[in-house]
Amino acid sequence: MARHFKEKDIDEYRECFSLYARNGQIRSLDQLTVIMRSLGMSPTIAEIKKYFKEKGGKMTFPDFLDVMHEHSKVEDVSAEVLAAFKGHDPKRTGTVPAKDLRHILLEWGEKLSHKEVDQVFREANLPPNGHIRYHDFAKIVCAPVPDYY
Repeated sequence: MARHFKEKDIDEYRECFSLYARNGQIRSLDQLTVIMRSLGMSPTIAEIKKYFKEKGGKMTFPDFLDVMHEHSKVEDVSAEVLAAFKGHDPKRTGTVPAKDLRHILLEWGEKLSHKEVDQVFREANLPPNGHIRYHDFAKIVCAPVPDYY
């Protein structure tokens, strides 16, 4: 399963797995939930149960990599971001006012600082005023970060 991940991702997965797995195995749904969510995934309880059942009620690290690979194919962050924007766009204009996007980034979820929001706007080449096409914004922020090592 290692062929599906970058080496640094595997190292991160192994470190997180080691923190929560006892004796090199995950033996509870809670452990799997905590590990996957710690790594930025958002599996449902039904998905967690399915993965755990497929692996016979316990998981080694290679089993865990299988699960992470399978779940990464299911979870589509870009589509989720677009759905969130569409939910706040009743007129279906495909845009969001820049001030509203700034407010969302500053006040919701994992809040960004003013400096971080300014950096996002600068790197995504977004106007500080006016409207932003959220489809383009989602593509930019969900694009994989280049690996330069």
